[in-house]
Amino acid sequence: MKNYICRYLWFTAGVALNSFGIAFITKASLGTSPISSVPYVLSFELPLTFGQLSFIMNMFFILGQALILRKDFQPVQLLQIAVNIIFSGCIDLGMALLSWFTPGNIAIELASLVVGCAVLAVGISVEVAPRVIMVPGEGLVHAISTRFGWSFGTVKVIFDVSLMATAAICSFIFFHRLQGLGIGTIVAALIVGRFVNVANKKLPLLPYIRQLS
Repeated sequence: MKNYICRYLWFTAGVALNSFGIAFITKASLGTSPISSVPYVLSFELPLTFGQLSFIMNMFFILGQALILRKDFQPVQLLQIAVNIIFSGCIDLGMALLSWFTPGNIAIELASLVVGCAVLAVGISVEVAPRVIMVPGEGLVHAISTRFGWSFGTVKVIFDVSLMATAAICSFIFFHRLQGLGIGTIVAALIVGRFVNVANKKLPLLPYIRQLS
């Protein structure tokens, strides 16, 4: 039971790190991560925060899993709702804590982007290590790949590209230009996975977390 509780605590810590990584990437003013691109763009138009819109989008992801998997949808995955509350709340908290941070030049923006991607990658590694539940976005990708027999990686790429395309369409509809998207969104899509690979190999904390399961 102690190990079980510890696994979920580490998972929660990973989710919180994810949120702060996304906030740091966003504050670089070069765009946001692909998974957050739609709610971030909509936050410029709708009277809701970045975190609140992320919560709504992730609830649709959870619903999508249930509809795709049907009877194969495990009740434990409903814990993703609690994860969603933590994740979305931490995004708004991270944005608030970084409200003072306004990069003054491209060098600081790029440094902030890289730091944010690194934090996000560590969060993903810590989140996955306990082998408990998935965050809603990854859960939907897993549900699609399981239901249709497609590889997880292929579905993940299509999923991220679809989110970025949707965010771009929303941006042009509302603002007639790209708003909230930029080179940082593409960079995050390209390097976060590589940072995750490095964290999985080099972060000494991860073997300890894994052995709890």
